[in-house]
Amino acid sequence: MSNSPPVAISDLRDLGLALNARTDDVVSAMLRRTSASEQRLEASIEERFARVGAVSTVAVARWMAGEGAEVAREVGQESWQIFGQLASQRAAPLNEVTKRCLRWCDAAGEVLAECASELALAPEVLAHAMAMLQRSLNVTLVRMCESFECERQQADEELARRQRELSFLATHDALTGLPNRTLILDRVEQLMVRARREKAPLAALFIDLDNFKAVNDSLGHAVGDELLQAVAARLTAAVRDSGAVGRLGGDEFVVIANEQLTSGPELVAERLLEALDQPFKLAAASTPTLKVSASIGVASGDRACAGDLLRDADIAMYQAKWDGRHCYVVFESGMQTAVQSRMELEIDLREALENEEFFLVYQPTFSLSDMRPTGMEALIRWNSPTRGLVQPDDFIPLLEETGLINEIGSWVLKEACRQGVRWREAGHPIGIAVNVSARQLDSDSFVTVVRSTLRESGLEADALTIEITETALMRDAAATAKRLVAVKELGVRIAIDDFGTGYSSMAHLQQFPVDALKIDRSFITQMTHNQEGETILHTLVQLGKALSIETLAEGIERAHELSLLQTERCDSGQGFLFARPLDAEDTAAFLKNWAANAAPSPAAPLG
Repeated sequence: MSNSPPVAISDLRDLGLALNARTDDVVSAMLRRTSASEQRLEASIEERFARVGAVSTVAVARWMAGEGAEVAREVGQESWQIFGQLASQRAAPLNEVTKRCLRWCDAAGEVLAECASELALAPEVLAHAMAMLQRSLNVTLVRMCESFECERQQADEELARRQRELSFLATHDALTGLPNRTLILDRVEQLMVRARREKAPLAALFIDLDNFKAVNDSLGHAVGDELLQAVAARLTAAVRDSGAVGRLGGDEFVVIANEQLTSGPELVAERLLEALDQPFKLAAASTPTLKVSASIGVASGDRACAGDLLRDADIAMYQAKWDGRHCYVVFESGMQTAVQSRMELEIDLREALENEEFFLVYQPTFSLSDMRPTGMEALIRWNSPTRGLVQPDDFIPLLEETGLINEIGSWVLKEACRQGVRWREAGHPIGIAVNVSARQLDSDSFVTVVRSTLRESGLEADALTIEITETALMRDAAATAKRLVAVKELGVRIAIDDFGTGYSSMAHLQQFPVDALKIDRSFITQMTHNQEGETILHTLVQLGKALSIETLAEGIERAHELSLLQTERCDSGQGFLFARPLDAEDTAAFLKNWAANAAPSPAAPLG
């Protein structure tokens, strides 16, 4: 005997078709039940539940109509996707999703009963349909729970991953992956305990890149970041298994060496300097290679805590900076006092510009052929309320080290140009010379500063001379030459200061747009003491003439020095023989009264 007579199958199909036709009625009944519960969610979420109700109704209706359970599952896939979205977005709590599934089943059962009544179907047909509806609900509930459970597992895995990531970031540098200050201090504490127990050596090497800010300023932070990653890799390779490498922040790294220290930590420092000495090839850089140097401070032996060891290494690193960079210094007692003094000086310097404590003095230059004033060299002075009058040699090196020279150098340039315009308007056709440090030439922004200063002050470009030392000129010859060419294109003159004390050659000079060579005072002194000194001076003057470059002698203090320079046909000169540096008011008086006060013979003392 058949469990499903043919007539029952036909009736079930008719009931399924009727239910499919009344899908909207099922959804409406489902929404009415939700409204009556007064537990509605956001409208967009309720719309998705309504879509689930519609899709589920069509799926079970087609199953009843004889299309098979596979068709019903295929149609129902959209419902499972919606459940997955609700779960992943945390859009609705699980209990509310379950309630809506039950409300859909109740609404569909209600419509099924109405359809069966309208079709006058036997109770057995409706009962079979209700069983299929219940089965669909069971499958829906299982799939819905699976979606939420899957999402819960994924959320737990993501949470665990993020916790591991946060734990790593708490103790490691995000850019290089090296241990950060927190982890390094912890490791040093552990190593110090071990070193005390085993009476083993331990040293901290504090490494700071030289002029890293210039890399960021001129080449961009992408290049700077890539350089830091490359430096981290070099240091790690250099240390290998003999110590730990960490990044403390910025361009500061630390190496903790506790193995292979039989020859002393100096050997490790030399190895690190050697590792960094080779040029870096960076994908983000516009230049093929980039060369950097570093200053290293070394501290070894036992300390009260890890922080003290790193502090002493940091102090030694600052000493290495002051000793000329690209070297290492071993910490010694007394360095801390020196560092404290330098830090106090830096604080005072940072306040000095804001408080208008800097001022300029001017030293005149003369044509040695007719002894007429041709220009004024601007020289900075610092009148500190606590330190008194501070000479340039006592604070300019620190300005360069800290980068404050850029801001203060811009102020000097602007102030000197404004003063030069005043003298020229008063009828004194003289030029203005301003000293520029290597740090100022590290960035293309220097060209912009010169251009804007000329525009704002109104000074003619050819009345301004930029002076740069040989050492600064050759620090990064290619980049410096490019920027000096840009300055020269503005019409500004370029002079090499302290010429002869550096390492320029004729080939080097020819790659720079040089207008004047300022011969260092030391050669002027030698000239008057021995024949060799006179020969050197003669050579320097002739070099200038061969290159069609003006020669200017610095530090002329005696009449016979002036006479010898005139004999050598040196073009220009300056020195105490003519005038000491004067403030702006005294300079104006000096220019006004020069002709009346000048001695008959140019070889005689002139002031």
